Amino acid sequence: MESTETLEFGHADRKGIYEYVERHGAVDPAETRDRLGLDSSRFRHHVAILKRDGRLEEADGKLRVTIDAGAEEEYLADDLEFHIRPARQEDLAGIVGAIRQVTAEKTYIEAESVADEIDHENALLRHNELQSRMFFVATVDDEVVGWVHLHAPEIDKLSHTAELTVGVLEEYRGRGIGSHLLSRGLEWAGANRYEKVYQSVPSTNEAAIAFLEEHDWETEAIREDHYKLDGHYVDEVMMAVEL
Repeated sequence: MESTETLEFGHADRKGIYEYVERHGAVDPAETRDRLGLDSSRFRHHVAILKRDGRLEEADGKLRVTIDAGAEEEYLADDLEFHIRPARQEDLAGIVGAIRQVTAEKTYIEAESVADEIDHENALLRHNELQSRMFFVATVDDEVVGWVHLHAPEIDKLSHTAELTVGVLEEYRGRGIGSHLLSRGLEWAGANRYEKVYQSVPSTNEAAIAFLEEHDWETEAIREDHYKLDGHYVDEVMMAVEL
């Protein structure tokens, strides 16, 4: 998936099929056909073209948007084996759960908003004319223990930038999982021609700020008293890295 490409389909039915799949994450082909009111022959024809053109793929009986984001990687640290891979729709609940745990301390407001959004939409990965949203996950024994998320608006004036969040469950920190996730996310952003990646955190999240600074991120601005946490005003630290 090239996130900055213009989506062209050449036929209204193909566009409708793609948009339905993209909006729902992973769908049953027969249900999709019925919802769109297409006959079997025409539906199969357009799906075949979407597959040929690299727009859609079918796995485990479900249609989904094709995401070309590399292979799964295996790591070993302190006798802990973990994997980092592109997320799929089936990871949605695990990602929401991980984000909720990490944001329970109210020190990662942007990530909390991400969890609310994907939980509400019930769709993890997005790629349409307005936005691209990508996730990678870290897993231990097939359970999500960390994530990196990138969101990019598909409008000319901002198409060179992407917003990132990254987090790891507390019990799995200190093993390099966060660094590997951050590296994987930035690698994807660079491959998709983004020039700058940014994120904002409350000034009270000193651990996140130090983590990003260790990976060459810089503070671009501070918005005073931007957050109100537990009755106290807290500055927003706006950080970025050039690719």
